[in-house]
Amino acid sequence: MAGIVVVFDFDKTIIDRDSDNWVVDGLGFTDLFNQLLPTMPWNTLMDTMTKEMHAQGTTIDDIVEVLKRSPIHPRIVPAIKSAHALGCELRIVSDANMFFIETILEHLGVKGCFSELNSNPSFVDEEGRLRIFPYHDFTKTSHGCNLCPPNMCKGVIIERIQAGLEGEKKIIYLGDGSGDYCPSLRLGEGDYVMPRKNFPVWELICRNPMLIKADIHEWSDGEDLERVLLDIINMVSVEHNSAPLFSVDCKLQTISTSNHALPHALPVPQ
Repeated sequence: MAGIVVVFDFDKTIIDRDSDNWVVDGLGFTDLFNQLLPTMPWNTLMDTMTKEMHAQGTTIDDIVEVLKRSPIHPRIVPAIKSAHALGCELRIVSDANMFFIETILEHLGVKGCFSELNSNPSFVDEEGRLRIFPYHDFTKTSHGCNLCPPNMCKGVIIERIQAGLEGEKKIIYLGDGSGDYCPSLRLGEGDYVMPRKNFPVWELICRNPMLIKADIHEWSDGEDLERVLLDIINMVSVEHNSAPLFSVDCKLQTISTSNHALPHALPVPQ
């Protein structure tokens, strides 16, 4: 549906684990990671870990092979492909890093479904070592949000996306972590937020759902995510065209406290 922008978190939303921890554990560096964790910011820690991995002979190919084994529910890829095939614009806003995300999306065959990836920058240097940096350089300035970690405010990214929207556009935002709460607060009436049930963002929203202007539709696993996401897309299609895109025989799981029948238009980034 051309009027919908679907924004996915990545860790524990598209894949079922935290990609940073998955790589650290998969390559046998858990003890060092836990030792250093209290001493430095997360992005600095991950960059330090890749330095140590490289020093001990771990190659980029080794990291890629671990990433390819990232656990993912079997209905997530079909959900992404279906939303894309229905004409939705798909984006990612994640506090993982670009190398991990691009590697996994390419392996799953869905990288081309996404028009934009927003994450912590990373690259392989001339020595073959993976470098990881913060999305926002907090050593120079603050992004000004006290809800989010210093390296990334997802709410700021969502506001940029909203500012670039043109015409009748609705946002569907999917996430699981506490960092997904701030962007949920920035959504408007007529948008949709899909928090993963019993995960931090769901718990934060449930404390006071009235703070969320968007309709709230929870999900618990990949099968749930696919069903709820496609139901919302179908619902928006009915509102616009008076005809469903496909038949729906199940109801949405929702903790919405309001009945926004007609979503409002929001701006969409190019």
